Amino acid sequence: MPNDSTVEVLLFTDGACSGNPGPGGWACILRHPTTGKEKELSGGAAPTTNNQMELMGVISGLESLTRPTVVEVITDSKYVADGCTSWMPNWKKNGWRRREGSRWAEVKNLELWQRLDALLAKHQVRFKVVKGHSGHAENERCDELAVEAARQFGAM
Repeated sequence: MPNDSTVEVLLFTDGACSGNPGPGGWACILRHPTTGKEKELSGGAAPTTNNQMELMGVISGLESLTRPTVVEVITDSKYVADGCTSWMPNWKKNGWRRREGSRWAEVKNLELWQRLDALLAKHQVRFKVVKGHSGHAENERCDELAVEAARQFGAM
Protein backbone atom coordinates (compact mmCIF):
# COMPACT_ATOMS: atom_id res chain seq x y z
CA MET A 1 0.00 0.00 0.00
CA PRO A 2 1.25 3.48 -0.80
CA ASN A 3 1.70 5.99 1.98
CA ASP A 4 0.78 9.68 1.76
CA SER A 5 4.29 10.75 0.78
CA THR A 6 4.40 8.37 -2.20
CA VAL A 7 0.98 9.10 -3.73
CA GLU A 8 1.50 10.37 -7.26
CA VAL A 9 -2.17 10.75 -8.25
CA LEU A 10 -5.40 11.28 -6.36
CA LEU A 11 -8.35 9.74 -8.23
CA PHE A 12 -11.80 10.95 -7.13
CA THR A 13 -14.69 8.94 -8.63
CA ASP A 14 -18.47 8.64 -8.68
CA GLY A 15 -21.25 6.98 -10.62
CA ALA A 16 -24.92 7.87 -11.11
CA CYS A 17 -27.89 6.03 -12.52
CA SER A 18 -31.54 6.97 -13.15
CA GLY A 19 -33.30 3.74 -12.37
CA ASN A 20 -31.32 0.60 -11.75
CA PRO A 21 -30.95 -0.37 -14.55
CA GLY A 22 -31.37 2.84 -16.49
CA PRO A 23 -29.32 5.57 -18.11
CA GLY A 24 -26.16 6.17 -16.14
CA GLY A 25 -22.99 8.19 -15.95
CA TRP A 26 -19.57 7.97 -14.37
CA ALA A 27 -16.97 10.62 -13.63
CA CYS A 28 -13.53 11.02 -12.18
CA ILE A 29 -11.06 13.72 -11.32
CA LEU A 30 -7.35 12.96 -11.49
CA ARG A 31 -5.16 15.29 -9.45
CA HIS A 32 -1.39 15.39 -9.24
CA PRO A 33 -0.80 16.47 -5.62
CA THR A 34 2.65 17.93 -6.25
CA THR A 35 1.70 20.20 -9.16
CA GLY A 36 -2.03 20.57 -8.45
CA LYS A 37 -2.82 19.76 -12.10
CA GLU A 38 -6.25 18.20 -12.62
CA LYS A 39 -8.10 16.37 -15.35
CA GLU A 40 -11.85 15.63 -15.35
CA LEU A 41 -13.27 12.68 -17.27
CA SER A 42 -16.84 11.46 -17.64
CA GLY A 43 -19.02 9.19 -19.74
CA GLY A 44 -22.06 7.00 -19.53
CA ALA A 45 -24.18 4.22 -20.92
CA ALA A 46 -27.78 3.10 -21.27
CA PRO A 47 -29.02 0.83 -19.94
CA THR A 48 -26.63 0.32 -17.06
CA THR A 49 -26.55 0.02 -13.28
CA ASN A 50 -25.20 2.25 -10.53
CA ASN A 51 -22.56 -0.35 -9.62
CA GLN A 52 -21.38 -0.53 -13.23
CA MET A 53 -21.01 3.25 -13.33
CA GLU A 54 -19.13 3.29 -10.01
CA LEU A 55 -16.73 0.70 -11.45
CA MET A 56 -16.33 2.65 -14.70
CA GLY A 57 -15.31 5.80 -12.84
CA VAL A 58 -12.35 3.98 -11.29
CA ILE A 59 -11.53 1.99 -14.43
CA SER A 60 -11.55 5.07 -16.66
CA GLY A 61 -9.36 7.05 -14.31
CA LEU A 62 -6.79 4.26 -13.99
CA GLU A 63 -6.87 3.55 -17.75
CA SER A 64 -6.03 7.20 -18.45
CA LEU A 65 -2.68 6.87 -16.65
CA THR A 66 0.14 6.31 -19.13
CA ARG A 67 2.60 4.55 -16.79
CA PRO A 68 2.48 2.53 -13.56
CA THR A 69 1.49 4.99 -10.85
CA VAL A 70 0.90 5.15 -7.10
CA VAL A 71 -2.78 6.10 -6.78
CA GLU A 72 -5.19 6.88 -3.97
CA VAL A 73 -8.78 6.31 -5.11
CA ILE A 74 -11.34 8.38 -3.22
CA THR A 75 -14.84 7.00 -3.76
CA ASP A 76 -18.23 6.90 -2.07
CA SER A 77 -18.72 3.32 -3.28
CA LYS A 78 -18.09 0.67 -0.62
CA TYR A 79 -19.02 -1.82 -3.37
CA VAL A 80 -15.96 -0.85 -5.41
CA ALA A 81 -13.59 -0.44 -2.45
CA ASP A 82 -14.64 -3.70 -0.75
CA GLY A 83 -14.64 -5.53 -4.07
CA CYS A 84 -11.05 -4.52 -4.77
CA THR A 85 -9.65 -4.95 -1.28
CA SER A 86 -11.67 -7.83 0.20
CA TRP A 87 -13.74 -9.80 -2.28
CA MET A 88 -11.62 -9.99 -5.43
CA PRO A 89 -8.89 -12.33 -4.09
CA ASN A 90 -11.53 -14.97 -3.23
CA TRP A 91 -13.39 -14.44 -6.50
CA LYS A 92 -10.18 -15.07 -8.42
CA LYS A 93 -9.30 -18.11 -6.29
CA ASN A 94 -12.78 -19.51 -7.04
CA GLY A 95 -12.65 -18.92 -10.80
CA TRP A 96 -14.44 -15.54 -10.61
CA ARG A 97 -17.36 -17.16 -8.84
CA ARG A 98 -19.03 -16.26 -5.56
CA ARG A 99 -21.37 -18.02 -3.17
CA GLU A 100 -25.02 -17.22 -3.73
CA GLY A 101 -26.89 -19.06 -1.02
CA SER A 102 -26.00 -22.72 -1.34
CA ARG A 103 -24.70 -22.49 -4.92
CA TRP A 104 -21.87 -20.85 -6.82
CA ALA A 105 -22.61 -18.03 -9.26
CA GLU A 106 -20.49 -15.95 -11.61
CA VAL A 107 -19.44 -12.59 -10.16
CA LYS A 108 -21.77 -9.83 -11.32
CA ASN A 109 -20.18 -7.25 -13.64
CA LEU A 110 -17.41 -9.78 -14.33
CA GLU A 111 -15.90 -8.00 -17.37
CA LEU A 112 -15.60 -4.75 -15.43
CA TRP A 113 -14.04 -6.45 -12.40
CA GLN A 114 -11.53 -8.20 -14.65
CA ARG A 115 -10.60 -4.90 -16.32
CA LEU A 116 -10.16 -3.37 -12.88
CA ASP A 117 -8.09 -6.36 -11.71
CA ALA A 118 -5.65 -5.85 -14.60
CA LEU A 119 -5.33 -2.17 -13.69
CA LEU A 120 -4.74 -2.97 -10.02
CA ALA A 121 -1.89 -5.24 -11.12
CA LYS A 122 -0.35 -2.36 -13.09
CA HIS A 123 -0.75 0.42 -10.54
CA GLN A 124 -0.16 0.60 -6.79
CA VAL A 125 -3.64 1.53 -5.52
CA ARG A 126 -5.27 2.16 -2.17
CA PHE A 127 -8.91 3.06 -1.56
CA LYS A 128 -10.48 5.65 0.70
CA VAL A 129 -14.27 5.65 1.10
CA VAL A 130 -16.01 8.97 1.74
CA LYS A 131 -19.65 9.57 2.51
CA GLY A 132 -21.55 10.55 -0.65
CA HIS A 133 -23.53 13.79 -0.84
CA SER A 134 -21.89 15.06 2.32
CA GLY A 135 -20.16 18.19 1.03
CA HIS A 136 -16.89 16.53 -0.06
CA ALA A 137 -15.97 18.95 -2.86
CA GLU A 138 -14.46 16.48 -5.32
CA ASN A 139 -17.13 13.85 -4.69
CA GLU A 140 -19.82 16.47 -5.30
CA ARG A 141 -18.09 17.57 -8.53
CA CYS A 142 -17.83 13.96 -9.73
CA ASP A 143 -21.53 13.51 -8.96
CA GLU A 144 -22.37 16.60 -11.05
CA LEU A 145 -20.30 15.31 -13.96
CA ALA A 146 -21.78 11.79 -13.69
CA VAL A 147 -25.36 13.08 -13.60
CA GLU A 148 -24.67 15.29 -16.62
CA ALA A 149 -23.17 12.34 -18.51
CA ALA A 150 -26.21 10.21 -17.62
CA ARG A 151 -28.51 12.88 -19.08
CA GLN A 152 -26.92 12.25 -22.46
CA PHE A 153 -28.30 8.69 -22.30
CA GLY A 154 -31.78 9.49 -20.97
CA ALA A 155 -33.72 11.78 -18.70
CA MET A 156 -32.54 12.17 -15.11
